[in-house]
Amino acid sequence: MGEPSAETSSAELMVDLIISLDGYASAEGWPGWWGLEGPEYLAWLEEEGKKNYTFLLGANTYRVMSSMSAEASADRSGFSMDEGAALTGLDAVPKVVFSSTLQAPLTWPNSELVTRDAVEAVREMKRTGTSTLSTLGSLSLCRSLLTAGLVDRFRLVVFPVITGRTGRERIYDGYPDVSLEMVNSRTFDGRLQLLEYVPTVIDGPPGGGQK
Repeated sequence: MGEPSAETSSAELMVDLIISLDGYASAEGWPGWWGLEGPEYLAWLEEEGKKNYTFLLGANTYRVMSSMSAEASADRSGFSMDEGAALTGLDAVPKVVFSSTLQAPLTWPNSELVTRDAVEAVREMKRTGTSTLSTLGSLSLCRSLLTAGLVDRFRLVVFPVITGRTGRERIYDGYPDVSLEMVNSRTFDGRLQLLEYVPTVIDGPPGGGQK
């Protein structure tokens, strides 16, 4: 059998993703959240942003999210009040950005730039930290952390769409085989499904003699 993915440590790491039913992170021509975010989900996002999390993200996610937050703060966009609150609430949250292309100082408040290897940096953060670490987007970072056995929780919010023609950013490409033990679930706005698991990286099908 495989071993539980996360190493023994002080800080917990959660991979946190939104996903279409067929496994995409976004779709060409569709708005953010596939246009299906509702008040329950946005209120939950705002509350999550108030928790003692440190968010981990890569350069591409940093550029997109910091720009959206700035637009929401300046009221230069079509964001609803709930959308704007969810975005601007991220300003106050500690964020660690892994990139070899960005340069310090970063403009998004409370953002720290780390240029060394992300897996080794996160391993050290888990060993020495006390707050929960959570990814924000950043698909390749999530994949690397899961493969390295650093992830304690794997949390998805599944949106009820199939974007087989327009889907972009396939989430699970390049993943190892992983078994998932469900520890939490919830429905938002009667249509979005939150699923939370403890992941275990495995060498083959359960019961098939994997190490």
